[in-house]
Amino acid sequence: MAKIQPRIYKGTRDFLPEQMIKRNYVINIIKRVFEKYGFEPLETPTIELWETLSGKYGEEGDRLTYRFTDRGDREVGLRYDLTVPMARVVAMYPQIPKPFKRYQIQPVWRADKPQKGRYREFYQCDVDIIGSASMLADAEIVAIIYETLQKLGFSGFKIRINNRKVLSGLTEISGAGIEKEVEICRAIDKFDKIGLEGVQGELEKRGIPADARERILNYLEISGSNQERLNQLEKAFADSEIGLEGLAELRELFGFLKEYEIPDEFLLFDLYLARGLDYYTGPIYETVVEEPRIGSITGGGRYDRLIGLFSGQDQPATGTTIGLERIITVMEELNMFPENLRTSVQVLVTVFDRDSLPYSIKIARTLRDAGINTDLYTGKSKLRGQFGLANDKGIPLVLIAGPDEIQNRLVNIKDMRSGAQQQVDLAEMVNAVRKLLAAEAAG
Repeated sequence: MAKIQPRIYKGTRDFLPEQMIKRNYVINIIKRVFEKYGFEPLETPTIELWETLSGKYGEEGDRLTYRFTDRGDREVGLRYDLTVPMARVVAMYPQIPKPFKRYQIQPVWRADKPQKGRYREFYQCDVDIIGSASMLADAEIVAIIYETLQKLGFSGFKIRINNRKVLSGLTEISGAGIEKEVEICRAIDKFDKIGLEGVQGELEKRGIPADARERILNYLEISGSNQERLNQLEKAFADSEIGLEGLAELRELFGFLKEYEIPDEFLLFDLYLARGLDYYTGPIYETVVEEPRIGSITGGGRYDRLIGLFSGQDQPATGTTIGLERIITVMEELNMFPENLRTSVQVLVTVFDRDSLPYSIKIARTLRDAGINTDLYTGKSKLRGQFGLANDKGIPLVLIAGPDEIQNRLVNIKDMRSGAQQQVDLAEMVNAVRKLLAAEAAG
């Protein structure tokens, strides 16, 4: 039989235990924040019918969606995001109480070119509110973004906020014609990659007249505080009803965020934020970090018409994706993970010899019953090799019991970080281990 070369599909990854521990650390913090705000879990299938996915993500999204024909000649695709499947769920199960606050943490797939922080298979952590048209729902989403990043240890970040209605108003007063709104939004959305001159060229390429291009770029360059820019645009949008509606929503949203006591330094009203997906209808938001330059680490907004594509009846909805992969990339580059986050094992129980094995099993069982993550050594190495294993894996405590300890119902506990060792009575073992682990966690 020919040897198979072990390899994986480009843009996907294996996660070894040390990597998975970091991922679970981040996911658990995100999940705790989601549940703290009253959100409940949802999962959807990996594969959706193509009719469910097609036309929901714009031209680029359709191009990047993995699409194929199954054995029954059905057109299907791997899910591109978690929002469209969630919209299908809401349409299929109208009995779900509203507002429906759901979170979803699952992998998605995109036929994209792999690069730093971008993969073909990756996890999204979504949180959405369906059934509320209030800007309070949008404020809840932004508050979740802020609190999640704070709890993960981020400090240098901006939550960029805009409104698709404001961009509609911008299109309207530019004179380009409202039918050009999608083209203008797609051009503006590329600002981070191509800069101001690039946006100008992109607008020209998309057939936006020169005078309209000039007006659009002039408004995009409005400066000042969030409030000052809102005031300036309010004057410019005097004849744009939809533009004024978008500004009113932003004023209300920023008002709620003030009640949440989110510092202004983390919030930015950004006219360059357009979000390329076609289904957004109101406030939109992305988060960027100051360092490293990796693109947005969260992104979302209001999409009041998406569910109506499945049910025939529009329902207000808003939400965001928290980008797990990019967050982990940033945290690794900035050394933001706790130093002792190498293993989920807290204690290694050694086996002195074959005769001592029943006592070692008793020690391991007692610790496990107490809720302490315990590895009982099952290999063939002597004690020296067992200590080497604990050191390689970063296990903080090692427990040893030889014939003398067994006879006197004792256990030796070695702290692998400090090298200190103590002998305790078997009855006091659990309390002693907990104290040492607490000290380890405190640094």
